[in-house]
Amino acid sequence: MKEKEASCIDPNLVASSLGHYQQNKLFQFLSSQLGEDEATKLMMKYKVGSAKHWDGATVFWQMDVAGRVRTGKVMLYDSETGKRVKYPYNHITWVHSLLKQENFNLKQCFFGEHLLASQSNMPVAIVESEKTALISSFYMPQFQWIAAGGKHGCFNDENLQILKGRKIILFPDLGAWEDWQVKANKMKSLNIEVEIFDFLEKRATPEQRKEGYDIADFLLEAKQPTAILQDMIKRNPALKILMEEFSLMLENSSKNRVNPRKKTGFRL
Repeated sequence: MKEKEASCIDPNLVASSLGHYQQNKLFQFLSSQLGEDEATKLMMKYKVGSAKHWDGATVFWQMDVAGRVRTGKVMLYDSETGKRVKYPYNHITWVHSLLKQENFNLKQCFFGEHLLASQSNMPVAIVESEKTALISSFYMPQFQWIAAGGKHGCFNDENLQILKGRKIILFPDLGAWEDWQVKANKMKSLNIEVEIFDFLEKRATPEQRKEGYDIADFLLEAKQPTAILQDMIKRNPALKILMEEFSLMLENSSKNRVNPRKKTGFRL
C-alpha cells in the first residue's frame, strides 16, 4: 500500500504573512540585535511570518526542498529578551491545527530546508530552534543553518534522506549533546557525513548552563564569531578541511552589521 503523501498549506497563506512587520515580537528582538534591515532579510529568506493568534506572534513555516509548505509553527516571543513566552502557559501551536483542516497528514520537515535546494555546495549546520538558525545564519554564513524544531525533531530516516551527499555539522544545545551523539551515529549509519561539536559543553559557565544557552546565545553575547569558529577548528581540525574544501572564509560576517534602528514588526 502506497504511503499517503504529506499534506500542504496554501502558499498564498504563507505569502500573506510576510512583509508586514509592525507587530512581530521576534522581529523586534532581532532588529534590536542585528538591525532592522538584516532582520528583515533573515525573516524573508527563511519564510518567517506573523500570526494574529496571539498579539505579535511569529509563524515559522516549514517549507521542504520542493517548495511545499508542510505546516507552520506559531510561537510568541518576548521582544526584549528574545525568549519564548511560556507563562501563564506555553505559547506554541500549529497552523494546520488552527485551520482545522480535515484529514491533514502532517509530515514535518526541517525549518529552512527549502534553502538546501539552491545552496548545494555549502555545509549544513543543524540546530534545535528556529530562532537559533536565524541568528546563527547572520553571524556565521559559512554554513547553511536549518533547525530540527526541537531536541528530538526531524531525525527520522525519511527526513534525513535530504542530507545525503552534504557535509553536516550538529550544534546541540547545552545538555543535549549525548542525545545528539546518538542522532549523529544514526546519520552515519545512513552514510551521511556528519560532525558533532561539544563547544557549548566545553565552554559554558554555570550561569550559561542554568539559562540553557545555545550557539546563538553565545554569538549574541560574544559578538566574535571568528573566535568561536577558530576555537571549534582547534577542537576538531576536520572542520578546517571542510571549510577549505568549499573555499569558505573564516571571517566575521558581522563586519557589515548595521546599527539597530527603530523597531517594527508585521502581521498576518
